[in-house]
Amino acid sequence: MTLQTIELHPGGTPAATIIVLHGLGADGTDFQPLADEMDLAAVGPVRWVLPRAPVRPVTLNNGYRMRAWYDILGSELEHAGAKREDEAGLRESFGLVQRLIDRELAQGVPAQRIVLAGFSQGCAVALGAGLRYPQRLAGLAGLSGYLPLADATARERHTANVGVPIFLGHGTRDAVVPHARGVASRDALSALGYRVDWHEYPMEHSVSLEEIADFNRWLQAVLQPPL
Repeated sequence: MTLQTIELHPGGTPAATIIVLHGLGADGTDFQPLADEMDLAAVGPVRWVLPRAPVRPVTLNNGYRMRAWYDILGSELEHAGAKREDEAGLRESFGLVQRLIDRELAQGVPAQRIVLAGFSQGCAVALGAGLRYPQRLAGLAGLSGYLPLADATARERHTANVGVPIFLGHGTRDAVVPHARGVASRDALSALGYRVDWHEYPMEHSVSLEEIADFNRWLQAVLQPPL
């Protein structure tokens, strides 16, 4: 399977690529406005890659078919220690997203100039795929999401990305992926030695202007042009 993508090309040779994964039932077009909001002039020309998740039945939504990176079986998002994750679906999406990164490398963008980011389900896949990727990335960013397959992360993460910087943002009033799940993910990553830039906001399961500004500053830092 090859992912459909929406791509925003800078009009010149890209100095960096940012891949953003949407949430459950959404679409890559959701993050076109985010790309427009970012001020990355100091980074140089940036290519944005906005993939579309496969369409699949989602158990939590009575089997209704929608764009989803993996199945949601029930209440697994409510508790950090929950085990009811769609491991097969997650691993399939990890591989699909890693192949997107491979494609960027083939087009001449070095791994250390690629940021992998995602919202909600997209955050889970971005973290899972990025931590397992065999070349060092510029950074990983997760908005309103969580660390999937957390118990397997320590043994499955690749040494190439042991020190990758991570941005995490979460709403304190999030009723979809509870704030506590985000905090638990932050703590799990910190315990493994990752540099987590943590931000929380008085919002629901969404993205705020304040979060966009914080994300923009983080992107500028991790994508500083090479000397």
